[in-house]
Amino acid sequence: MNKPAIIVLAAGMGTRMKSRWPKVLHKVAGRSMLGHVLAVASELKPERVVVVHGPGEEGALVAEEARRQMPDVALAEQAERKGTGHAVMQAMPALEGFDGPVLVLYGDVPLLRADSLRPLLRKLEKEPDVALAVLGFHAEEPGSYGRLIVNDDGVGLKAIVEAKDASEEQLKIDYCNSGVMAVRADVLRQLLPKLSDDNAQGEYYLTDLVELARKAGARVAHAECAEEEVLGVNSRAELARAERLMQRRLRERAMADGATLIDPESVFFSFDTEIGRDVLMEPWVFFGPGVCIGDNVTILAHCHFEGAKVEEGAIIGPFARLRPGAHIMAGAKVGNFVEIKNATVKPGAKVNHLSYIGDAEVGERANIGAGTITCNYDGFLKHRTIIGEGAFIGSNTALVAPVRIGAGALVAAGSTITKDVPEDALAIERAEERIGEGWAARYRERKKREKERRRKTGC
Repeated sequence: MNKPAIIVLAAGMGTRMKSRWPKVLHKVAGRSMLGHVLAVASELKPERVVVVHGPGEEGALVAEEARRQMPDVALAEQAERKGTGHAVMQAMPALEGFDGPVLVLYGDVPLLRADSLRPLLRKLEKEPDVALAVLGFHAEEPGSYGRLIVNDDGVGLKAIVEAKDASEEQLKIDYCNSGVMAVRADVLRQLLPKLSDDNAQGEYYLTDLVELARKAGARVAHAECAEEEVLGVNSRAELARAERLMQRRLRERAMADGATLIDPESVFFSFDTEIGRDVLMEPWVFFGPGVCIGDNVTILAHCHFEGAKVEEGAIIGPFARLRPGAHIMAGAKVGNFVEIKNATVKPGAKVNHLSYIGDAEVGERANIGAGTITCNYDGFLKHRTIIGEGAFIGSNTALVAPVRIGAGALVAAGSTITKDVPEDALAIERAEERIGEGWAARYRERKKREKERRRKTGC
């Protein structure tokens, strides 16, 4: 297949989103909608990609995100939003010298798959007399979608009829226009100047290319994809629907790859979550971006992951939070109400209860008692805690970084450790315990008398 050029239209205002952010920057499964579209574009190995963005600060934000996702992307500004055809006109200077198929995508259509676009491009490659090809779908409720009118042979496309212009018979058609199309570059250069804005909206419509191509004697083809892939997001409700559909796709992929999800609907993945085989996942688990889970990992209920790596055989949760930089190595255990941030928990180590381990290294087979925290921030800088192999940290211990606990060392419960502890040493830091015989009983009696006095005197 010839390498295409791809134009991504991302200049829409998105007023129905009621947001300070451009519509295409809203996220689905942890990645912007524009990011999803550019990822699909990359799969097609294009020769060039052009993102058309709007003017001003909003347009600058879109351009910045486009460059972040694809550093070599070309950018084109649509200063006046005068329709899809006008947007493609703005992209054409970036395609100077290109003479292949041009694919037009939309920055607010995040669910489209590359496998659905390849057949569209093949229409141009295998049929030289085809000037352009339109991607269609069968709609459950066609409503206001434009209808695709195919030739009697079912191969060619006769016309795109907008719902408002359709006859009663045409409105019964459920084969609809997605807006996505592939066009030969020379055809674009020939026909774009012929588009007219003589319509109620005063805009140039890309769909008018179909009629212009047919009038020029060229053939127009079509290809089909699933309806959910071309869901356009124009509101928060549609964004939620896109999220729901993407999550279903990601859950199905995880299970197909060998993970067990006890309650799939309660597990939320990010676009880049990596899940190994024989992972057991209980309900209510959330994955933010940048998480890799190895084989045979058990994830108990109500866990939250972001930017974390968990190696084979580890057990996580319930109610554990792994933040960016958390690295849980093979066979380690992170238990309930434990938070790990920018820290490595080495093989066989245990952090079982109610602890915070940040900017730290927990050695192999070390045991971290309940309520232990690494005090890693002094108000200005972060500092690191190193806990050696086989060390035992007693409950309710504060390790004030920078500090190093030697291999095999034991820290007594309730200690606040500010100095390094040698290997195999005992560290204990507590006030001396004092016992006052009968003190509690005398205290209670004294308080009872005081309470009675206040009741009688009113003060």
